[in-house]
Amino acid sequence: MSELIRFGVSIDEKLLKKFDQLIEDGYTNRSEAIRDLIRDKIVEEKCQDEEEDVVGTLTLFYDHHQRGTTEKMMTIQHDYYSLFKSNLHLHLSHHICLEVIIVEGKRKKLNEVTQKLIGLRGVKHGKLTVSAVDESL
Repeated sequence: MSELIRFGVSIDEKLLKKFDQLIEDGYTNRSEAIRDLIRDKIVEEKCQDEEEDVVGTLTLFYDHHQRGTTEKMMTIQHDYYSLFKSNLHLHLSHHICLEVIIVEGKRKKLNEVTQKLIGLRGVKHGKLTVSAVDESL
């Protein structure tokens, strides 16, 4: 484990009060909250690199009664089979399904496959959420 370094931060009183209110239920001290914010920003920046290996979820809401949607989704997933790790499928109503897919791979490839899936007729909404594992944090 690396050495801890103490440093001072100047901050507006009102902003600090808002920060303290924000973290009061989840953190025992400001230091851990600030460390988490820094880690989050580092990971967020890392995930912007299209060549970065990332892991995450692809969430899709779609009408499974739309002709061909399910088959096209399966074809795309088979075309990019190495990116797809696991999935959860729920029937939200008679027509609408929720698919949550765990994905892993280069950010560029995940963006590509996400756009293909979201662009299918019958897909109502989709979102890719990723994170990069940085063991140095």
